[in-house]
Formats: sequence, structure tokens, C-alpha cells
Amino acid sequence: MNPAPKRRRSRDWFDTPELYGWLRVAALRSQGLMPEGFQDRPIIGICNTWSELTHCNAHLRQLAEAVRRGVWQAGGLPLEFPVLSTGEFNMRPTSMLFRNLASMDVEEAIRANPLDGVVLLSGCDKTTPALLMGAASADVPAVLVTGGPQLNGNWRGEEVGSCTDCRRYQTELRAERITEADWNELQGCIIRSAGHCMTMGTASTMACLAEALGIAPPGNGSTPAPDSRRLQLAESTGRYAVELAQRDVRPSQILTQVAFDNAIRVLHAIGGSTNAVIHLIAVAGRLGIELRLDRFDELSRSTPFLLDLKPSGRFLMEDFHYAGGVPALIAELTPLLDLSAPTVTGRTLGENNLGAKVWNRDVIRPLSAPIHTEGGLAVLRGSLAPGGAIIKPTAATPALLTHRGRAVVFNDHDELNQRIDDPNLDVRPDDVLVLRSSGPVGVPGMPEWGYLPIPKKLLAAGVRDMVRISDARMSGTAFGTVVVHVSPESAVGGPLAAVGDGDLIELDVPNRRLNLLVEPQEIARRLAEAPKHPPRAERGYRWLYAQHVMQAEAGCDFDFLRARRS
Repeated sequence: MNPAPKRRRSRDWFDTPELYGWLRVAALRSQGLMPEGFQDRPIIGICNTWSELTHCNAHLRQLAEAVRRGVWQAGGLPLEFPVLSTGEFNMRPTSMLFRNLASMDVEEAIRANPLDGVVLLSGCDKTTPALLMGAASADVPAVLVTGGPQLNGNWRGEEVGSCTDCRRYQTELRAERITEADWNELQGCIIRSAGHCMTMGTASTMACLAEALGIAPPGNGSTPAPDSRRLQLAESTGRYAVELAQRDVRPSQILTQVAFDNAIRVLHAIGGSTNAVIHLIAVAGRLGIELRLDRFDELSRSTPFLLDLKPSGRFLMEDFHYAGGVPALIAELTPLLDLSAPTVTGRTLGENNLGAKVWNRDVIRPLSAPIHTEGGLAVLRGSLAPGGAIIKPTAATPALLTHRGRAVVFNDHDELNQRIDDPNLDVRPDDVLVLRSSGPVGVPGMPEWGYLPIPKKLLAAGVRDMVRISDARMSGTAFGTVVVHVSPESAVGGPLAAVGDGDLIELDVPNRRLNLLVEPQEIARRLAEAPKHPPRAERGYRWLYAQHVMQAEAGCDFDFLRARRS
């Protein structure tokens, strides 16, 4: 940790001979603040992604008030400001399209204003990585707190989680195993409180990983949104932000290679979202850290899967919290982690979690008796994915993890929707469903379309899982034998563009292979004849996105936003 800085960053805005220095003080006085109340205080921004269009973040105003109390308590001046809120449910075609835009908003809002430190308020899937990416680029002292998971849903006595059980019951609706009345009743039970999805989806995963990274305090990962301890946690982040500003401890000093390794191990142990791979790579890239896909796979081989949570298990985030949460899981992983890593609390990761205990061994398994000996995610490579692809073996059907099948190809998402339930579709249970034109450039934005629906005629026959492959993403709440992030994507000439109906595809997760069993010369011929996919947008942000977005293995960030390594 660095000693206190000689001069606060914010003073460069006020201690200036130009008129605007005087006017800035006048502007603060217009809000009811006296100069003696802020001249000697560090100014702490409260970066808020509150929005009524982002239901996961709709309660963040209350959380901001708790942060404000903590800042005042520690001797700082809290000033709240809004940034773009990327809501997963409402934004079309996908909130992922706008993650990089939100990160730019965060970076420039911090950089342009007289802030000595910042508290980042997030919740929904892309808000957390966007805030971390922007804060990492600005590199002003920062601490993150998320809005927390929803309380467990309950339908007819069954605990249900959004949106793992939404997907499961939608399948049963399509198979005519439940009625429209049942479906409508479930709709009123599945999300019953403020907060983000209470399964180990992307929002929960990123909240847990922020804690493992050390950029969020202990308890951030699992404390339920309506729990009073979430407000207490938010209040503490206000105090931490002031302390960080006083000592000039920056994100680049917290988010180190060691911290990312710790986070990757936690990701594997919790069976976290496939999306976390993209987001961690993007955050690391903003700091000049080259986080390779192979590193995720290396650590997966030696990190056991411990958390019995949906979509890879039985329980929900509320149960995880009562079982001890991330602190208990980190304590269980002690032999595998570098506990000397610094955190925003001023203590090391080990000191933060010293004495944490597991209170329910059904939820958090011991290191000596894991659910699986390897981690929750695996990286695949081969002739179909030379740049890599991701699968979550813990949420897949074990019998399908080594599989060969005929390809049934859908050229885009619209074609998928039009044909998937056609009774004349030539498809068998052992086939491989393939979707292309769904990657970062192809849509654009890489939507969560990778969870391809099972054809209705196979559902009627009792089929509930098939191998599915795409250059899209899938929701962290989804499950099944689903291969996503195939790279390079089809729209930029990746091998996925060469797959034809009836081609044999080999999936071999134990050996990390994904191959199109077609001669290389034939693949090259097909790619040369494949139609080109120019960017659909001709102006504005979508044009910028299509021109500069990188592929999944590079975090889908913009090439011009990655830090230049010296």
C-alpha cells in the first residue's frame, strides 16, 4: 500500500487561479454545502447504475444513501452521479452490446470530475464488469458493492430460481407438460424481491468474483438484497473509499495477476457463469494484464467444484449466504489461493476471511470431498474453434461430454425460431444443433442465444438435452451441454461458417477438443465461398462496435480501450 498522497486529486479542480475554480466552489455551495464542509475532505463519487429499466438495480438509490452515510462517517464528501445502466431483460438485442459503452461512460465520468475516490454501485449482469472496466482504466481509488441477489423464489412449495427454473419450466410448457395457467402463476412467484438473479448466473458470479478479486468487501457476493446487512455492507464501502483515497490505493494495485488467478479458482469452485471468462479477460486487459483462455483451463484442472447451486446444482444464493458465503468458500480453498493479495479493506484476502466457517456442507462441499474434482468451466479447441470455446461441464449431461453427432445448422437466430419446432425438421436426439451469425460482430453484440431450444418433436419424445454449439453466449442461469463463444465467430470467417447439415462434429470435453470432422481443404473451400457479413450499422455506436470489438478470447472489449503495456 502507498503512503498518503501529498495532494488530493480533487484540489486540481478547485485550487486554480482561473475563474472556474471559484465557480466550482460556488456550485457546491448552491447545493447547500459550506466551503469548510468540503475543502479539507476527500471527494468520493457514488457511481450509480440505478434505473427502473434495470429491475435488478431498481433498489440502488437506497444503497447509495447507505454509502453516503459511510463516506460522511469517514470524513469524506459524497457526491452521487449516474452512468449508463445495462439491463439484461429490456435491452435489445443484448445488454452485452452496451457493456463497453457503459465502461467508457464510467471511465470518463471519473476522469473528468474532481473525485479522489469512487464507490461503484452495480447489480445486473453487465453493470458489474462495465464498472470494473471503467474504474480500472481511470485508475482512481475505487471499491465496488453490488445490489445483492433476490430472495429464493417459491412455487407450489418448490424453491425456484430466476431464470434457471424459468428455462426449465418453459421447456415443460413447450412439451405440454404444464399449462399456460401454470406458466402464468409461476411468473408471479419467480422474482419475489429486489435484487439480481438468485441462481449462480452472471450477476451472482461477478459479485462473488469481485469479492475474490479484493475490489469488493467480504459479504458482497451472497448477502441478499433485502437483508439489512446489505445496507451495512454499503455503508462500509463508503468508509473504505475514503481510506483508499487517503492512501491513494488504486485499482491497479488491487487487480493484479495474483488477484485474477484467485478469482478464476473461485469461478471454477462455484460453477460460475461462462460469461465471467469474457468479463475477467476484459477487466484484466484494461490493466495491461494478458489473461489467456488457457489460464482458465489450467486452473480448472486443479480446482474442484464445491458449490451445489443452480444451474449446476440444487440450492440458491440465499442458501449459499446462510452456509457462509464467499468467505467460507475462500476459507475452504485456502491451499489453492494466494491469501496475501491486497484488498480494498486494507487487509489481505486471507485476513478478510480468517476464521470463516462453512455452516451447511450440503451447500458448500469440503475440498476433500468435492462435487467434481475439476472446475466448473472448460476451454475447448480444435478445427471448429481454433480461437477457443467454453463449456460448463457441471451443468451438462455427463453422457454427452464425449459425443459425435450430425450437425443441424441454423444460419441465424431468426431461422432458428422459424424452424426449430417444424415437425418436418430432420433432427435426431444424437444430433448437434449449431447456430451461427450470433457472435460479437454478427448480430452485433453476442446475445445470450447459445441456449438453443430442443426441437418440440424431441421434447415430446422425452429428450431434455442435446449438444448445442454457437458463437453466441448463454445466460449464466442456463444449463445443458452447451458450447458457446466459438472463436473466431462465423461472421469474421471462423470455421463455424463452414459447417453444413449432416457434417460430423466431435465434442471431447475430457481432452478439450471440438472438431469439425471435415477435411481441412474442404473447410477452406467452403469458407472461401461463404457469404460475407459486413457490419449492419452504418453510423453511431453500433458502427463503432462492429469496427473495434475483439473476439471472445480477448474479452469482447474494444481494441482501443485495452491498456498499452510498456
